[in-house]
This record gives sequence, C-alpha cells and structure tokens, in this order.
Amino acid sequence: MKLQQLRYLVEVAKQGLNVSEAAEKLHTSQPGISKQIRLLEDELGVQIFIRNGKRVVDVTAPGREILRISERMLMQARNLKRIGEEFVNVEGGSLTIATTHTQARYALPATVKAFLERYPKVRLSIKQGSPTQISEMVVEGEADLAVATEGIDHYPELAMLDCYDWNRDLVVPGGHPLSALERPLTLEDICAYPLITYDFAFTGRSRINRAFEDAGLVPNVVLTAIDTDVIKTYVRLGLGVGLIASMAFEPEHDIGLTAVGAGHLFEKSTTHIGIRKDAYLRGYAFDFIQLFAPHLTRDVVRENLLCEPGDADDE
Repeated sequence: MKLQQLRYLVEVAKQGLNVSEAAEKLHTSQPGISKQIRLLEDELGVQIFIRNGKRVVDVTAPGREILRISERMLMQARNLKRIGEEFVNVEGGSLTIATTHTQARYALPATVKAFLERYPKVRLSIKQGSPTQISEMVVEGEADLAVATEGIDHYPELAMLDCYDWNRDLVVPGGHPLSALERPLTLEDICAYPLITYDFAFTGRSRINRAFEDAGLVPNVVLTAIDTDVIKTYVRLGLGVGLIASMAFEPEHDIGLTAVGAGHLFEKSTTHIGIRKDAYLRGYAFDFIQLFAPHLTRDVVRENLLCEPGDADDE
C-alpha cells in the first residue's frame, strides 16, 4: 500500500468519481490512476469502486470506510511533514488562510501586516470564497485556517473557534432621509426603500432574514452581492440602501455615504476560525490566530484539536 494510491483514491472521490478529472488535477494519466486503484483493491481484497465498463459509477460500502481512513492517513502524512519542517525550517514555511471578501478586506489586514513583520520568511496565501467553499478548502487540506461567520459549523471535521462579535450598519447616500432620523432606525424604515445586501450564504445574511421574518416584514431586496464594496458602489448610484457589516464602513474612504446604526435590529453575528480537528499547526499558525483573536491562545486552540503538537513549537 502506497500513499500515492490513497491520494488517487481520495481524488477520484473528490472529483465526483470522474477519473479523468482526478488525473488532470493530479497531473498524471487516467490509466495510471485506474491501475493503481485496482492494485490497491487487489491488496485489500475488496472492491472500492463500482464500475460500469471503464466508468466508475459508485462507491461500495467497504469503499466508503476505506475512503474515510485514507483521508485521515493522508492528513496524518501532512502532519508528519509539518512536524519535520518545524525542526528543519524554524523561521520559514507556508500558511494558507481561506476567508470571505469581507474578512479579507476589512478584518484581516492588520493581522496580516503584523504577522508578516514577525515572520517575513513565511509564505502567506489568502484564498477567497463563500463560507461553504472556504470550509471545504480546510477540510480537503487546501487551506490551514478558515475565517468566516457562516458555514464552518456545518463541517464536523472542523473545530470552530469564536473570534469576535459584530453587527450591521445601513449605508445610505449623503442627504438620504434615513440619515437625518432623530430616533433609532426601524425595520419598517428599511422596508420603505429598495435594499441591497449580502448574498444569502455570506456574512450573517441568515440573521438579517430572520429579523424581518420575525417582524412579519418582507424587505424589497433588489440586489445581492458577495462583496461589500459592490454593495456600497450601487448605493452610491442611488439604487437602494445597503445593509453591511459595521466593520466594512470606513468614513475616511466611503465618501458620499452615511452609516446609520442598525445593530439594535439584528442578532449579533460571530466571526469564527475553522481548523481541521486532526491538523498539526506550525508555531507561527498559532501566532496568526492569536494576532487575529488575542483570547485564542495556543492552549485554547489545542484544547479544540485532536492532534496536539509537542513542545517544539513553543520556542
């Protein structure tokens, strides 16, 4: 049994049982993958995939268990490599953060700057996507950490750590009637205008919907976006009022817009960090987490992980 065979096996499953796409992803040949998987099946004495001619059409019952264990073995192989790097390459390495646009644009810059000043030899990569996409990146080993408000709790493979709470502002063009209110904003006020806000999967949208539903109101949502800057752009054009994360309003940059506090109307949201429970984190990964959320010390993070590093990263 070889790790390469397990990689082939897992990638075929990941690509929806499409061997050609798995071969392309792994930069190898389709016949080579098929041959190695059959050799693995012969060695284990069980059929992993159900085939119709040359096409893989399903996974057998023992195949599902083999896939689950194979994924775990590949993760542990990555952990072993990281342990070696911890000793051989103390100052260097890589760290991949998967996050949403709002977190990347407004919440992470100060942390990234401080981290790179502390670890100039670490290659830091930020990948953006929806909460589902970034959670899957961490589950599949394509990223080390996920930073998001939604989605992480849907993946049992991930430990979810609370970072900070936040709420929302309504942004309106300068001179808009809602900017001159002498009383707190209401949901009815928002419903009186076309609304531009986040796509359902992003940045606490579920709490926005719930607040209107509980009040028996239906907002006139005319446009949704995954990018806060896009929302603000269309508000400037007069297409509606925008409901955004409070952290995403920057008075010095958002010329022509006014923010009206809306935090009292909605349940607070919490930004989380997601980490594979069986992941081995390099020492600098712990530092990145604590720079972003100071209360998440190494001990706190380790309590949530199944694979606890030794003392080598406590230098």
